[in-house]
Amino acid sequence: MLRSLIWLSLGAFALGTEAFMIAGILPAMAADLGVSIPLAGHLVTIFALTYAFGAPLMAVATAALPRKPLLVGALAAFALANLLAALSPNYALLALSRVLMALAAATFMPAASGYAALAVPPEKRGRALSIVYAGMTVAIVIGVPLGTMLAERHGWRATFVVVAGLAALALAGIAAALPKVANPPHVGLAERFAVARRPDVLRVLALTVLALAGAFSVNTYMGAYLIAGFGASGETVAAFLFLMGLGGAVGNLLGGYAADRWDRQRFLGLVLVVLIVAFLGLAVIVEVAPGTAGLAAAAALTLVWGLFGWAFPSVQQVRLVSLAPERAAITLSLNSSAIYLGTALGAAAGAFAIDIASVEAVGLIGALFEAAALFLLFATRQRVRVVDPRTAEVA
Repeated sequence: MLRSLIWLSLGAFALGTEAFMIAGILPAMAADLGVSIPLAGHLVTIFALTYAFGAPLMAVATAALPRKPLLVGALAAFALANLLAALSPNYALLALSRVLMALAAATFMPAASGYAALAVPPEKRGRALSIVYAGMTVAIVIGVPLGTMLAERHGWRATFVVVAGLAALALAGIAAALPKVANPPHVGLAERFAVARRPDVLRVLALTVLALAGAFSVNTYMGAYLIAGFGASGETVAAFLFLMGLGGAVGNLLGGYAADRWDRQRFLGLVLVVLIVAFLGLAVIVEVAPGTAGLAAAAALTLVWGLFGWAFPSVQQVRLVSLAPERAAITLSLNSSAIYLGTALGAAAGAFAIDIASVEAVGLIGALFEAAALFLLFATRQRVRVVDPRTAEVA
């Protein structure tokens, strides 16, 4: 059974590649559509906001549908939305395609996780979920830089065609190889809102929003930053995105280790301090060392950013589960919405910074968000406590 979950992993790979590759192809999209970099950046805002608010609504709306047909339908919609993006003659139609992609992704990923958890015995659920989310990790490390290189050689529209093909392949595999499973227990909007209103949960979710806003105020415009600041080629941008993804893959493991063994709030404090330094460094380097030395320093900062930045989500997930173990499914879905809300806020803030200053200013915006997250973390340190029968430590 675990082997057949590879098709869900492939679906996650297609979704992850599409979601994150915008950072590398944004300048080409803006130029081709005749819009500014900030306006093109709002394509990320549109996707992220739709996902953030669409995920809980789609979960409730599709709760009664069988899981396998739901997965197939979500991937079919995602593939068609990517083809629409590839054929879009203008910004408005491309923006509409991003809305459709986000709704499809917001349907597929929670359904895929739920399917994986229900399809195997309890003792294998950890491995099943790791298979599904491995697709997202591989997308960050390999899919995003390859998509950037593909766009450099064949145009940005080709990337959407390839992603549509990957989604179609995953769809075929799911239809052919995955057996039917029972639907998970239904959780209504009222119960989700009740959990979201808890002050301790709200504080953790607010931290997620601020930290992700900082990261994506920079990440969304990374390609534009490298081109404007260093005259980087498409291959160089792809190399930077690969470095970030490589750091992120290791950082995800580091975050899991830290959540189990170290003081979580202190580790998150360290993560946020590192991100503040990294983003300030990216803002300063392009001004004081715009040549090869500066590009090398920016690469080092990008690697460190990926390593520590991607350690953050794992720790936050454990904190939320510790707050309400019996409501883990709800708190983790709320955290997913918080991640995309932060992504939308960061992309919009980065666009504003470029409009009033320059693309190099996104590093300063990112650092300000991380500083706000650091203040929130320690201002609420003694207020967020875990509910853990084994310990009474601060989450």
